[in-house]
Amino acid sequence: MPTPAYAAITLGSNSFNMLIARTRGDQPHIIAKYKRKVRLAEGIGDDGILSHDVMQRGLDCLSMFAQMLVQHKIEANHVAVIATATLRNVSNADEFSRRALPLLGHPIEIISGMREAELIYQGMVATTRGHGRRLVIDIGGASTEFIIGDGQQVLFKTSLPFGSVTYNRQFFSSMPLQQLDFDDAKQQVLTTLAEHRHTLRDLGWHCVVGASGAVQSVVEVLLHRGLSETITLDVLHQLKAEILIQDDIGLTGILGLCSERAPTFTAGVAILLALFELLGIEQLALSGGALREGVLVMLAQRIIDEAN
Repeated sequence: MPTPAYAAITLGSNSFNMLIARTRGDQPHIIAKYKRKVRLAEGIGDDGILSHDVMQRGLDCLSMFAQMLVQHKIEANHVAVIATATLRNVSNADEFSRRALPLLGHPIEIISGMREAELIYQGMVATTRGHGRRLVIDIGGASTEFIIGDGQQVLFKTSLPFGSVTYNRQFFSSMPLQQLDFDDAKQQVLTTLAEHRHTLRDLGWHCVVGASGAVQSVVEVLLHRGLSETITLDVLHQLKAEILIQDDIGLTGILGLCSERAPTFTAGVAILLALFELLGIEQLALSGGALREGVLVMLAQRIIDEAN
């Protein structure tokens, strides 16, 4: 008898995602994926309130997800809806959750940054080959998570308040872009990372894994150009040089960059550059999965426990 299908919905500050899966061989097997670049963090006002236009953009996406839940015949108790940094921080998150409930028929769980880091690590371990101690970095739209782990054991985790959507608005929103913009972004990363920087470097790692749209964007550019998908400091400096000679905000002169990823590409490159230099990272590989896969693993285990 086939296992019931289940759905993991993650409401990030940049993208909303939904994965639908069935359990096969004790592991989630994904049967459908849905994604929309909602860029929720763009709607955070100086007063800490999420704008109604951007809120509606998110609710429209959830309406589409709800239709897919019906189409795939997902039972209400086989859905997990997880929200991250933007809904952690805005003062009208309750309004968003209240309006989303009748659309999805399932409440939104707004998780802490530490819980997000745990799920990211679980998603990475479940989907990414490798052994030894790993540093996992997930650059989201409004927060960045750092996890050091060995196998299933998490040795360190933290979530810091910077991301590609918020940095785009803060440092890279107007042309022409300048070296000073990258310098300012790096200084802000240094300030935010300060208390954890030595802990991370003292723990050390055998390899670094990136689990985010920022990393995915760079890897897609490299693959389009027929290059190695491993990100190095040289790669990031080359991309920065290309960014600085662009004359339009859409970065249409960056070979291999799709238009959907362009709005946050510069901020993602700037954050990666800062982290490479501040943490002494030599190279970084793309993770096979992150938060949404971690939520799937959690949901699959929950369903097994309920069945027993």
